[in-house]
Amino acid sequence: MSPLVLGFQEMEKTELLLVGGKGLNLGELSKIQEIQVPEGFCVTTEGYQKAIEQNKTFQALLDELTKLKAEDRDQIGEISKQIRQIIMEAEIPSDVVNAFADYLSRFGDEHAYSVRSSATAEDLPYASFAGQQDTYLNIIGKEAILQHISKCWASLFTDRAVIYRIQNGFDHRQVYLSVIVQRMVFPKASGVLFTADPMTSNRKLLSIDASFGLGEALVSGLVSPDCYKVQDGEIVDKRIAAKKLAIYGRKEGGTETQMIDPDQQKTQTLTDQQILQLERVGRQIEAYFGSPQDIEWCLADDTFYIVQSRPITTLYPIPEADDHENHVYISVGHQQMMTDAIKPLGLSFFLLVTPAPMRRAGGRLFVDATQRLASPGSRNGLLQAMGQHDPLMKDALMTVIEREHFIKLIPDDESAQGQKNPGKPAAVPAPNEGDPTIVTELIQKSQASIEELKHNIQAKSGSDLMDFIQEDIQELKKILFDPQSTAVFMAAFEASAWLNNHIEQWLGEKNAADTLSQSVPNNITSEMGLALMDVADVIRPYPEVIEYLQQVKDEHFLDELVQFEGGQQTRDALHHYLNKYGMRCAGEIDITRSRWSEKPTTLVPLILNNIKNFEPNASHQRFEQGRQEALKKEQELIDRLKQLPDGKQKAKETKRMIRIIRNFIGYREYPKYGMVNRYFVYKQALLKEAEQLVQDNVIHEKEDIYYLTFEELADVVRTNKLDEQIISKRKDEYKLYEKLTPPRVITSDGEIITGKYKRENIPAKAIAGLPVSSGVIEGRARVILNMEDADLEEGDILVTSFTDPSWTPLFVSLKGLVTEVGGLMTHGAVIAREYGLPAVVGVENATELIRDGQQIRVHGTEGYIEIL
Repeated sequence: MSPLVLGFQEMEKTELLLVGGKGLNLGELSKIQEIQVPEGFCVTTEGYQKAIEQNKTFQALLDELTKLKAEDRDQIGEISKQIRQIIMEAEIPSDVVNAFADYLSRFGDEHAYSVRSSATAEDLPYASFAGQQDTYLNIIGKEAILQHISKCWASLFTDRAVIYRIQNGFDHRQVYLSVIVQRMVFPKASGVLFTADPMTSNRKLLSIDASFGLGEALVSGLVSPDCYKVQDGEIVDKRIAAKKLAIYGRKEGGTETQMIDPDQQKTQTLTDQQILQLERVGRQIEAYFGSPQDIEWCLADDTFYIVQSRPITTLYPIPEADDHENHVYISVGHQQMMTDAIKPLGLSFFLLVTPAPMRRAGGRLFVDATQRLASPGSRNGLLQAMGQHDPLMKDALMTVIEREHFIKLIPDDESAQGQKNPGKPAAVPAPNEGDPTIVTELIQKSQASIEELKHNIQAKSGSDLMDFIQEDIQELKKILFDPQSTAVFMAAFEASAWLNNHIEQWLGEKNAADTLSQSVPNNITSEMGLALMDVADVIRPYPEVIEYLQQVKDEHFLDELVQFEGGQQTRDALHHYLNKYGMRCAGEIDITRSRWSEKPTTLVPLILNNIKNFEPNASHQRFEQGRQEALKKEQELIDRLKQLPDGKQKAKETKRMIRIIRNFIGYREYPKYGMVNRYFVYKQALLKEAEQLVQDNVIHEKEDIYYLTFEELADVVRTNKLDEQIISKRKDEYKLYEKLTPPRVITSDGEIITGKYKRENIPAKAIAGLPVSSGVIEGRARVILNMEDADLEEGDILVTSFTDPSWTPLFVSLKGLVTEVGGLMTHGAVIAREYGLPAVVGVENATELIRDGQQIRVHGTEGYIEIL
């Protein structure tokens, strides 16, 4: 039988389910030499279970609570209150009371104790649950302590603890509570110590908060503490706060709040010597646990006592490096317009394709930019590219460069030897005067290659299939990095930049290329949005089909369509659409994401939106309208240029640049379409292989393969063996990674460097971003994080974290676009220009600063948003 009470020294590392997260950590802390932990013991979860297990009403209420969602606040409040009452009224079993009394007598019945909750789902590496359960200080006497043990048990069912568990996917029936009874320390000062800076995540910068008296004053927000920052044994920053109040223990038990003497309020809580002593304690504890820690401490009789240490769960992991040098990493997700966590199979496919030096961290990829920043030549190229692509990244990189000690400069001639950017294609002359036939040829070449792949892969299985995919990825790389292909869209980018610069210089007009990029040929992504409008046209005449689609939940709905009038036509139109675009989806660079062909219900709300918002034939009218606007703009610019000195030559050069833009810019979207096409072919073949692994009992479900890298999967296919703990561990990691927000720039110290927009010309309360598509528009903001949740009216402005090509069908209903991530040449920006939508991207925290339904004005030319 499990013990009912355990002393700190008696706890084993494996006993989380007996003593909870806090208890386990205290047990570990008390084993570290030279670390002082006030002595105490734990009433284990066995005691809690014994007290409540026989109560049928409790079990019934618990079952009811388990069915609720986080938004059912009233019901949660009512049931939780009843559960707390049951626990408070339950008699603590006599064997629990006897075991408790035995331990209490060992430590001294007459002393004051703190009584603290320690839940089994608390202070875990992936969920802190900090402050969710209750703590009681300065409790004196056996009966009083027992009463507070019941109060701690009941605090497992406070409304906030219940909601937190629901939000984090913990089952109430699987979470238990142990109670820590610990000798009370009456400190002169107390506080919190973070061994990594909570503001910047820098693992080398330690941060201490300190105030007088008990730590409750700080935790409850009653006082602003002093804050000290320490790095490598040196105090680098001190902020002394005015501390007007403190909480102290009373002789008869309990605590009281006292005013601090005015002379003492502004004094430094800890001396410099004490700050450095506490830093050494913090680093020792961090080294013992092997990860950054959030530590609660108190100072009494010139001794630092540690009363808690838990892992800091909010830090973004550091990309792994092969050495101990300084490194600077740039987020790939911000460049690919996809900042969500990616499963291991998705990451490994991306790594197999990219030539850039990439590292994994937190379920995302980062490019190691250290080498390029170390050489003046490549550094300038990188900064210039970043300035156009993402000014916030450029500004963050400038911050790193200004710290001259962080990256050692290498002279250009040294760095040139083998350190040229491997992802940079060889220079290829720009295609002849914007001749569009080259685009047609490139598209045909890519399509032929995909057809050949589809044919050849059918016969492959087992290790043959894995080898075949590995080989075919070389073909994909050849197409993706074909110098001729790159030269086409680079020519369009350069022509756009040339045009914007010269037209502003000659005619004083900004971003002229935006209007000229509307309705260009060969843009596979914008065509996809218009083609879905055509699908809506097919369905529009059939009310029965529309009604059926409004109720659709099942992914096999296409088979049911034929029973309705117009059902066959609808099914054919959707099949035709999915044949061309069904390999796309949100987050499509992750091969593991469900494609539209696998989850066609994703498209249903978009189609219904199109039926509601548009007249028949709207796609053709829309394309034609954009084309006419571009032609009109071209004519207007040429006419105005001809009036200038040397106007004929200026008009001639401008005409040539417009031709390059219009013939080539649409192709910008094609290479990714080709890649995603190939991905889907690989994925279907791999899922067939996964079915075999399920049949052979190697994995439980075919989607388990998503949690293996490609190399690991190849090994599993070859050996038919897998340690299944790998899958469950990776699933837990992925859940944690999903909650993290990846930084744009992070260093090997774990420091997250943020950039700022350097702009003076915007109104005081405006929100700054990067202007990527001209025009000014007012409308209703729709803050949408999931494409499936989009319910748009004509004229809405979409506000979201990022858009990849899969979002394009929504663009047809919009009047403007605001995203948190993006650059001048990312997909959202290119499509916004082609559809003529004013757009501002790279807007930090846009989805929090702008509320759904607010009226906003988007300044797509200047790059800011006003809330009206």
